[in-house]
Amino acid sequence: MVEDDLGGRLRYVRQLHKLSQRELARRAGVTNSTISLIESNTSNPSVGALKRILDGIPISMADFFGLTPTLPKKAFYREDELTEIGKGAVSYRQVGESAFGRALQILKECYQPGADTGVIPLVHDGEEGGIILSGRLEVTVDGERRVLGPGDAYYFESRRPHRFRCIGPVPCEVVSACTPPTF
Repeated sequence: MVEDDLGGRLRYVRQLHKLSQRELARRAGVTNSTISLIESNTSNPSVGALKRILDGIPISMADFFGLTPTLPKKAFYREDELTEIGKGAVSYRQVGESAFGRALQILKECYQPGADTGVIPLVHDGEEGGIILSGRLEVTVDGERRVLGPGDAYYFESRRPHRFRCIGPVPCEVVSACTPPTF
């Protein structure tokens, strides 16, 4: 639900003001990882911390929580219009400028050889699925591990602990979707 997506709301507002995560962190006097964790809904800031971050934009708490996203009418996106929301060895290129206010998030993912989503499994509300386009991806769900190659797919409830890791010497590309948006 939009009301529960504090991270998506923060990303939406930050991008509306054309600020990078790094610039917002500098203005707010917090670390870049703090902004990243909040935007991924991994960390829930205190009211005081959120106020300090919003002062860096600047936007009031009332305006921040009262904001209703305007969904673009745009239906088509060129490859260079996909929004990068990943970092490092894992690239997540999102269809559309923001997932805030949307029910579905579509990503073109690219994992460099050996890259993964972390040792601690991901757990969040919703469902997700994807199709491997190239390379090999090790997908672990509830402790069950499979190595998927081109044309293989996965689909599961996101509340089940899960992890992704690129296996082999070449990058792995995936097209995925999740609902509700979680990145």
